[in-house]
This record gives sequence, C-alpha cells and structure tokens, in this order.
Amino acid sequence: MRTMGAETVTAILDTTLGVVFTWLGWKTAKIIRKYTPYSYPNARINAMEAKLLTGQRFNELAESRTLQNFIVNLEDTDYKVHLSGVTEDPLEIERAFERALASTYLLMEEILPKRVSGFFRLLLEEWDVRNIASVVKAKVRGEPAIDYVVEIGTMVPKVKAIAEAKTMEEILVILEGTPYEEHYQRLLLGEIDVDQFETELYKVYYSRLLEYATSRKEEERLILEEFVRTKIDIRNIVTLLRAKRAGLPGEVIKRHLIPGGSVKLDTALNVDDLGMALAELDSTKYGKVLRDEREKIEKDLTLVEPVLQNHLLRRMEELTRFYPLSVATPLSYILKKEREIKKLRAMAKLIADGFEPEKIKEIIGEELA
Repeated sequence: MRTMGAETVTAILDTTLGVVFTWLGWKTAKIIRKYTPYSYPNARINAMEAKLLTGQRFNELAESRTLQNFIVNLEDTDYKVHLSGVTEDPLEIERAFERALASTYLLMEEILPKRVSGFFRLLLEEWDVRNIASVVKAKVRGEPAIDYVVEIGTMVPKVKAIAEAKTMEEILVILEGTPYEEHYQRLLLGEIDVDQFETELYKVYYSRLLEYATSRKEEERLILEEFVRTKIDIRNIVTLLRAKRAGLPGEVIKRHLIPGGSVKLDTALNVDDLGMALAELDSTKYGKVLRDEREKIEKDLTLVEPVLQNHLLRRMEELTRFYPLSVATPLSYILKKEREIKKLRAMAKLIADGFEPEKIKEIIGEELA
C-alpha cells in the first residue's frame, strides 16, 4: 500500500485551511454588512430615548394650569421647535405634536440603513389616509374641508387640492394614479359609503406596510412583519369591540376589518355582546393582556387601544434585547414617542378644558404607570 506523501498531505491541509478561512472571511463580512449599519443610528436612538419625558415630568406639566404655561414648560425639550409660534389653541398644539411625531419618522428614514428606511417613509402615509378620509367626509357633509387638512404626509398638495375641489368628480382626477383612486371611484358610484371608503383606504395603507415587511430578509422581515400584523390586530380588535358595544351585526363589522392580521376574529364577530366578544378573544395571543384589564375595558372601551399598544411595545422591547442591532430598536422608540405624544395631547386638552392639576394626574395616571 502506498502511503500519502508529505507534500500531498500539506496540499490537502492548505486547501482545507483556505476553504475554512474563506468561509470565515465571508461570514465575518456578512455579519459586518448586516449589523454595522445599525451601530450609529441605534446609539443615537438610545440617546434620544433617554430624553423621553418621565412620569415625574408629566406630573409637573399637569401643574401648568394654562396652555401658555404648558408650552413654556416644554421649552427645554425637542418639542420647542414644533411649538414655536403656536397660539393657545388646543388644535394648533395637537397639530404641533403631530409634526413632532412625523419628524421622528423622517429622522428614522434618514439615519437607518436603506434596506429598512423606506418602512418609516411608508408610516407617514397614514397621515395621507387620515387627510383624504377627513377631507372627503367633510365634503360629503358640506363642511369647510380645508379645516380638516393636516399638513403632514406624502400627499399634502393633493390633499389641499381635494379640499378646494369644486365638485366631487374633480377629486377623482386629483386622485388619479394614486392607490386610492379605485376606492374613490367606488364611492362616487355609490358602491360603498364614506365610512367604508375610509376602511378601504386603511386596507391599502396596511397592505403596503405588510408588502414591504414581507419583502425584507431574516430578522428584519421577522420584526417588521410582527410589528405590522400586530398593528392590524390592534385596529381590528378595537373596531370589533366598539362595534359590539354599538350592537352591530357580524357581517357589518367584517367589512371594516383589515386583512393581514395574525389572529382570526370570525367567532367573535357573531357573538351577542361586548362581554362575549372579550371572552372569545381569550383564546388568542392577546387573551391574557385583555383579561388582566377586562373589568376596566368593559367600563371604558378607550382603554383597549393603549393596553394593546403597550403589549406591542413590550414585544418590540423583547426583540430589541434579542436583536440589539436591528430595526426593533427604532420601532420600540417610535412606539414610546407615540405614547408620549398621546399623553401630551390629552394633557393639553384637559388643561384647555379647565381641569385641576390633581384631576389631570388622575385621568392620565394609568398612562403614566
């Protein structure tokens, strides 16, 4: 038997080592390409998160007593630029906070890797949907449509043109080429009413978000897809429970549900009342979070959305710990920023309505917990 020569063994070892080092180099380069682009933006987001308002700060803001003081008390925050020049008008203040939220989405688009930044541009399209729906509803009711325009989103010039349109048919021309043209045409033809029109716009919006999420790869797809499907679930559950409280039949409710959620609501659609609908939701992944707050929810349905939003936030925080250099970090921050702005908007309205500081703290107390 011939033995393998030393030169042959050396050649085999060299080849093997070459393959191993090539694989390690490829793997290392892949890891660097995958995670390094998140290093700077996520560090910046962590610094921004440290500047979010604390419960103690909200309690101090509750002592403002006037909207002028409320605005002044926010001058040491990032809201100062958005509140500059705003009068003591609750609507103006509300829109200033919305501009602050929109600017956060735009910042995420600017600093995040291109492979996910487009998602945050898509998030701005929710203002397009809200604007178009609000303006068209105002037109149908014969109200001044321009009063309903919020100058945020990707279609502000078109929205203004819709508000100023002389006829309902003119709006169809303005929406030509947009994802909303078909549904407005159905509204004009009387195939759907204005409420269903709004639902169809949201269906388009969420389908675009979901299409983007599912086009990503690996954990970016996992995180974005869970975020979008949970957002759809939240909207659908809120719609379902409000409709059950109003006594609407299942076939009517179903038309207003958004496709693409992660839970089936078919059995809950056909029960008799709100309590039974909540019982049916026990078997879904939201069962525990809703069950823990069930008594409060049955008394005050406005609590459903924040309860479910907090659940989504906790889930994004879990994913942030599991994937520290990922899109979970900006999504978690966005949810916290949205929650903060909702509190500020609520507080501004309560101050404008003349509520005493202690009552304001009590009303938003659960949000501060």
